[in-house]
Amino acid sequence: MKIALITGASGDIGSSVAKKLAEDGWSLYLHYHSNKEKINSIIREFIEKYPKQEFFSVQANLEQDDAIDRLKEQIFSLNAIVFSHGITEYGLLNELASEKMDQLWKMHVKIPILITQAFQNKIHQDNQGRIVFISSVYGEMGSSNEVFYSTVKGAQIAFVRAYSKEVASWGITVNAVSPGAVNTHMNQHYTEMEITNLLDDIPIGRMGRPEEISFWVKQILKKESSYMTGQVLTVSGGWLK
Repeated sequence: MKIALITGASGDIGSSVAKKLAEDGWSLYLHYHSNKEKINSIIREFIEKYPKQEFFSVQANLEQDDAIDRLKEQIFSLNAIVFSHGITEYGLLNELASEKMDQLWKMHVKIPILITQAFQNKIHQDNQGRIVFISSVYGEMGSSNEVFYSTVKGAQIAFVRAYSKEVASWGITVNAVSPGAVNTHMNQHYTEMEITNLLDDIPIGRMGRPEEISFWVKQILKKESSYMTGQVLTVSGGWLK
């Protein structure tokens, strides 16, 4: 049985990843912080549709020092990890507090690396392990008003490229899917005018949908994707490229 951990599974992209992987025969650990109701609803739906697979909720506040221990207590067998959790902070760099920098760094870089450390041996067992980061085009191109977010997303990509070399001989692939503007709750801060201006910059002329990101995660986790590692797959409608 192939089983994956999805962090931030209650989010728009995370829940879409869960649906795609469940469709493809994966059993899942669905991580959440506080939205237990949504995770329970997803699990009920999956149990009904896919009775031969297993689905578990995993609760942990990734900002707390005991987060890794909590995950290790709840997760046993594992073949893949999809890092789909995240936060951002909008505003000029000179207005960004040091505490917020620490929070962004911990959530996007330190915690994923600690989780990877904690479960590396489990993922290595079948020589077909998969690690996928949901990163961002800002990690490749940068963005004003989200300078530190761009910085930590860039760090994710640097980790993907380096760590993929370290574990390639174990059959573990490490890749990132780098979305552009996607219609999720994270982008609800945009005004109508800002959305209009944004769409003018996207060659396809619209924002992406969560399922257009999770589609590529599903492909990366397939057995046939074993020769792709250390890569950043940009899914942005042509924006910023």
